[in-house]
Amino acid sequence: MIIFPAIDIRGGRCVRLVQGRADQETIYGDDPAAMGVRWQDEGAVWLHVVDLDGAFGAKPQNLEAIGRLRRAVKIPIQLGGGIRSLETIQAYMDEGIDRLILGTAVLKDPDLVVRALTAHPGRIALGLDAKGGLLAVEGWTETTRRTAAEVALNLAPLKPAAIIYTDISRDGVKKGVNLEATGALARAINIPVIASGGVSSIDDIKALLPLEPLGVIGVITGKALYDGNLDLKEAIRVAAGGAE
Repeated sequence: MIIFPAIDIRGGRCVRLVQGRADQETIYGDDPAAMGVRWQDEGAVWLHVVDLDGAFGAKPQNLEAIGRLRRAVKIPIQLGGGIRSLETIQAYMDEGIDRLILGTAVLKDPDLVVRALTAHPGRIALGLDAKGGLLAVEGWTETTRRTAAEVALNLAPLKPAAIIYTDISRDGVKKGVNLEATGALARAINIPVIASGGVSSIDDIKALLPLEPLGVIGVITGKALYDGNLDLKEAIRVAAGGAE
């Protein structure tokens, strides 16, 4: 299982929000590139990056900071936030971003999603973020009537690189990953699932491991790393099967 350290960028800085709320922000650093190097040096094999300003503003807002981060690290980066056009996707790919995450567009612009998946096989992931089991979009400010499994099944024939599933109620509050919902989604689809939201300690990593045979290939963690409640090196060891 892959541990994805999260780097959320707002105003060019590394921050974390609680349940996606812009008024619940903690700043963890002024240099996303330096943060990326730190996680790389501690053993990360992927980074999960979000342009929070892009997510709220519906277009990229932190291109300069993201570019510096991309040039600073050698490991792959998956990126989401404000990606609403093929031109934006291509611009990020030209910048060297390895995987792009489409979230709001999945429900608001399905034609774009189909075109992106067709044009860039293996490089487009879908970000499905749920409140009470129902998907939320527009930086989590708008809840829909669609479920993650329903949407993922519809797009499965186009072979997304992964489904990144976030339980919004647990994001940034360190209550543990929603194992039931994550496992149910993995059982319902034949697409790799990356869990997100709620990691608080090494015990949450251990709890996810039984879901790996179902197709849960990774987990994103942010606040627990930044607060020191989770050691990245230990998490990587445990996720690789190194726990006793």
